[in-house]
Amino acid sequence: MDLGSLFGFLGTWVLIAWALLASGNITYYIDIPSVILVLGGTSTIIFFAQPAGTVKRTFSSIKKVFFHQSSSIQKLIEDMVSYAEIARRDGILSLENTTKDIDDPFIVRGIQMAVDGTDPELIEAILNSELDNIAARHDNYKQVLDGVAKYAPAFGMIGTLVGLVVMLQNMDDPSKIGPGMAVAILTTLYGAVIANALAIPLSDRLARRNAEEVLVKTIIIKGVMAIQSGDNPRIVEQKLTTFLPPSMRKVEEEDKAA
Repeated sequence: MDLGSLFGFLGTWVLIAWALLASGNITYYIDIPSVILVLGGTSTIIFFAQPAGTVKRTFSSIKKVFFHQSSSIQKLIEDMVSYAEIARRDGILSLENTTKDIDDPFIVRGIQMAVDGTDPELIEAILNSELDNIAARHDNYKQVLDGVAKYAPAFGMIGTLVGLVVMLQNMDDPSKIGPGMAVAILTTLYGAVIANALAIPLSDRLARRNAEEVLVKTIIIKGVMAIQSGDNPRIVEQKLTTFLPPSMRKVEEEDKAA
């Protein structure tokens, strides 16, 4: 579980709830027709704008925001170097037994193709194609959340305009102007909260997860290609550590020196 994401999400909604409760009467902020308009309108227009299957899978992917363990880049590089050492010492065919203990199917697929003697260009093309498809799927999920962030405030504004029309129809009764204005503004509030405290942060977090996965799979591709070409394990390590930020490279070098 990603405690940082959970803390940020819960903390944001706790602060919003505290602000509403601090006003003295939380019922001021509850208007069922406004809720139905904003939530219902945003939901239906999303299904209109995006394929239903993509929308459903997006909500399934959201769990990765809270229940996703980021891969250790250093550990991945160490593993790829160890595979290179095995291939260098015992031959690339010896890696076939090693794949039984590898959990990542992407690594297994790459090494297996190398063991089978698949053309290097074809290996790279297949792995890059799979990587592109993964990135495209994640981008589709992000588009759904970006749509929620875009449409929720829009429906909030529609609700506000509807409320203003109703309020203006009752201008002859001054006692109804204040409550009418309050209800009209509520839909804008709902739209803003959904966009800024839910959809946009989730979209940004999914984008971050996508970037992490793309980086991991890029390292795997580079490692597999280096192993397939018979590179010295030290060269493989040097190639892959270029993906680490300078500060992490320095720490890794110090650990080896020690």
